[in-house]
Amino acid sequence: MAARQPTISLVLADDHVVVRRGLRMLLQRVPDFEVVAEADDAGAALAAVEERRPDVLLLDLNMPGEPLEALAELTRSAPAVAVVVLTMEQDPAFARRALEAGAKGYVLKRAAEEELVDAIHAVAAGGTHLSRELTSALARPAKRPAQRDDLTGRETEVLRLIARGHTNAEVARELSLSVRTVETHRTRIQQKLRLSSRPELVHYAIEHELMG
Repeated sequence: MAARQPTISLVLADDHVVVRRGLRMLLQRVPDFEVVAEADDAGAALAAVEERRPDVLLLDLNMPGEPLEALAELTRSAPAVAVVVLTMEQDPAFARRALEAGAKGYVLKRAAEEELVDAIHAVAAGGTHLSRELTSALARPAKRPAQRDDLTGRETEVLRLIARGHTNAEVARELSLSVRTVETHRTRIQQKLRLSSRPELVHYAIEHELMG
């Protein structure tokens, strides 16, 4: 008689109820998977991981609450929890940022069910999994677009820390500034670059090699 596989506990984090319901139905059909909690924003995902300590967190990066920051925080506070990003984002730069922040897997939502199951098994066993559609794209060096800004040295420092997943308060502590000053720098950065969201800022920082 074959030994029963150990159960892999899962937390599902996505702000769409229908998506979470579909994921739960899919994953509960896998004998060694157990969905132990759900979350609809980044803060709730952090709380669920803290309370349940799952083996794997499935995380959507387009949820409310700065999910990239949550991913970086989880890497620091709960390194034993493997994070699989499940997203519509196909941009290789976005995938690079997620992997740099600590994700062990990156799967597109349009992927086949089998790929998601394989990804969960891989990361739960200590491995990694990258969407097959992005593997070749990530192997190529990122293209650096033409400069279109006049960021000051301080604004560049602030942008670099934001792109690494730091909150405004953490940036303020790192640079010995007030939170209000950091917020002012961030507003000016967004105005100069004509960007409005954190993923766009992250993408810009990666493409312009500001992450070092």
